[in-house]
Formats: sequence, C-alpha cells, structure tokens
Amino acid sequence: MTQIGADRRHFFVNASPVDGRIVLYYISVMRDTQNKTTISVRLSADEERTVRRLAKRKRRTVSDVIRDAVAGIVEEDRKTISRPYDDISDLIGSVTGLPPNLSEGSGDQFAAILREKAGRRK
Repeated sequence: MTQIGADRRHFFVNASPVDGRIVLYYISVMRDTQNKTTISVRLSADEERTVRRLAKRKRRTVSDVIRDAVAGIVEEDRKTISRPYDDISDLIGSVTGLPPNLSEGSGDQFAAILREKAGRRK
C-alpha cells in the first residue's frame, strides 16, 4: 500500500496494490478541552469534495459538517425506532414506597376477571 501524507493538513492517500483504487483518508486531530473524541473517516475523493464544498458554502469546518450529518442521522433514527416501551422506559421502576410483589399473581387475577365476565354473559 502506497501512502502519501501531508502532516499539516492531515490528509493521506493510499493506493491499494490489489485493485489499484485510491482512497483518501481525512484524519482530524483535535486537541480540545471540550471533551471531544477524534474519529477517522475514510472518504472517497468524491465524498471528500462534496463535504468540503458543503463546508465552504455553509462557512463551517469539515468537522462541523460531519458532526451535523451524524446528529441528523441520530435524530432520524430516534424518530423511526420509537416503541411504546421506549416512551415510558424512564418511568419503569421509578415509583417507590409500594409493595415489591404487585405483579405476583397478576396473570391469575386477570384470568379470574375474564372468567367472571364470561360467567355474566351466559
């Protein structure tokens, strides 16, 4: 694998000897006190060009554009995976002061209620 680097800009181009493809690695090295983590992302030349154009058009950094894209994907994912359980999961187990055995025998109690209702219908 051939690697051509540019240390100041953090760009690396790798050419694979197997298929001859050229892959651009954009590595953002952040030294920040705002508790952020560095992630390396492999982009094709077209993807890199698209991200740079978008960053330039929005007058933002490449990292900001990628962070916004990730935030959008996460928000979209939250909207599509909502289950009733997810909506109330923070409430489960949050009530204190009640007997710990409230759910014991609840199936039997429910069956008894159904038998009673069925007996009234006859």
